Order: sequence, then C-alpha cells, then structure tokens
Amino acid sequence: MTTSSPSERSARPTRADLAAAYGSTIPDLGGPQTKILLVGINPSLWSAWSGHHFARPGNRLWRTLAGAGLTHEVLAPTDVASIRAAGLGITNLVARATARADELADAEIRAGVDPLRRLVRRWRPAAVAFLGISTYRIAFNLPKATVGPTTELFETAIGWVLPNPSGLNAHYQQPDLNAAYAELRHAVNNDDA
Repeated sequence: MTTSSPSERSARPTRADLAAAYGSTIPDLGGPQTKILLVGINPSLWSAWSGHHFARPGNRLWRTLAGAGLTHEVLAPTDVASIRAAGLGITNLVARATARADELADAEIRAGVDPLRRLVRRWRPAAVAFLGISTYRIAFNLPKATVGPTTELFETAIGWVLPNPSGLNAHYQQPDLNAAYAELRHAVNNDDA
C-alpha cells in the first residue's frame, strides 16, 4: 500500500495512516534563534503522520502558548515560521512516535537526555522547558521534582518543568496551564508576574 503525504490527504489520518506512523520521527524545530526549547515526551502518531509537533487536535499546547503570552495568537502546528519567530523550538526526549507515552520504557526516556544536552549546547536557548512532570522525574531520576524552575541549569539554559498540554492531562485545566507557562515567560523575559 502506498501512502500519500499529509498535504495530499484529508485533514484526518485513517487508522492505516496512524499504524504506518508507528516509530516514525519528526525533525527538531528550531535553531540558534531559539529562546525557549519545548521538550515533549515523544511524538504522537498523529504528529508523526502530519510531520508536525503537537499536531493532534485535542492537544492544548497552541492555546496555552497564546494564553501564556508566548505567542501573539493561537498558532497551528504547521505555522513553522511563526513558531520560530516567537523564539520557540520543539524537540522530544524520545524521537519515535507511539500511540501513548506509557509505551516508552524508562531506559528509553533516560537515553534521550544526552542527545538533548548536545542539542542545547548547539542551539543555546535561554530556557529548556520539559512538558510533563512524570517524564521529567523519570528522565532525571528525580521522583520529587515539581512543576516550575529546576534546581540547576540544563547546560547553559534555565531548566523548567511544565505540565503536559495533552488533552489527556486532566490535572490541569486551561487557565492553570496558561498560568504555569506564563511563569516561564516571565522568568525568561525578566518581567513581573
């Protein structure tokens, strides 16, 4: 079976499209202009199918970034130029796409830290924001870590842990997500909360 590119398909992937996306990767988004590097857990199948980070329609990242003042409006995952212009970059601790993050082994999550360190040394963002407290705790073996600033720099960047914006994260409603992400914006921009 031949699959077409996302631009040639409908806006929704089929089950076959999603199954074919298992294990796929998405290139990192960013570069030396990145001010805040957002670090996801791993791509969803929908994201791998589309070729864009945080592409699943239920994901609240884009509303949260706008609500926190990190972007001027709600962007779409395909608005790559606007994401870069906002000083944002995106990567993942684990590159391969899965249906759920709980399909990842702890060792696989921990193995993503060294490649992330190399990326941060290359791009030199002001802040590295880990999206998901549970994964951060596993990656760094810090079972008591909390949302907010980390105790140490991540390479040369401020380290920050943020709630996962997935629609599956019922612990944080939209106003709570906006507030948590706005704290990072205030810290990076040195403005008042």
